[in-house]
Amino acid sequence: MTLLRKVASTLLTLSAILLASRTEAAPQTYQIDPVHSRVEFTIRHMFSKVTGSFDEFSGTIKYDADAPAASSVSAEIKASSIDTNNERRDGHLKSPDFFDVATYPTLTFTSTKVTPAAEGKLKVEGTLTIHGITKPVVLEAAFLGSGPGLDGVTRAGFEGTTKVDRKDFGILWNKALDKGGTLLGDDVQITLQVEGVLPQPGEEKAGTKKAEKAEKKETAKK
Repeated sequence: MTLLRKVASTLLTLSAILLASRTEAAPQTYQIDPVHSRVEFTIRHMFSKVTGSFDEFSGTIKYDADAPAASSVSAEIKASSIDTNNERRDGHLKSPDFFDVATYPTLTFTSTKVTPAAEGKLKVEGTLTIHGITKPVVLEAAFLGSGPGLDGVTRAGFEGTTKVDRKDFGILWNKALDKGGTLLGDDVQITLQVEGVLPQPGEEKAGTKKAEKAEKKETAKK
């Protein structure tokens, strides 16, 4: 009888260990934390480069450490939150000459495929929508690690870069320089530094209910 109890206890312990392993290895779905993340871009201005950012964005990153190809990402950026540290220039960028934020208030990205690359890197293919036009893009990305923060909540770090041609998205404004060339370049380098936070139990449902209430309120107004 004692032997049977020992065997049963051992089996229970092994089961608990296996269950814990599977739980840790399970895909994690992180919400992008805008307070600890950056969405930046760089474009040529005459002979130098100007860097700007978008300050308001949200999104979800599903990351599977054991099967990176099963990972995915979706994000939305508020176009009017563009910031190049110059109010006049930002106003021009929000105008119909560039992003036309009144007509196209958001930029979106949705992944379609994630491929593991060398040295722990990731190639994230997806569709990027800017200025109402959707084009395929490829992000060179990486998972930087994860663990509990000071508040005990699990956080993870990601980074990514890509380059797009603004003309592909219908952003064509430019000026010719007197001695040749143009005021602005066409290629835009995009750099992402992202921190994701793992929602606590109940937070996802609360967020869904909040979104549903907002949608019902908006529908009622119409």
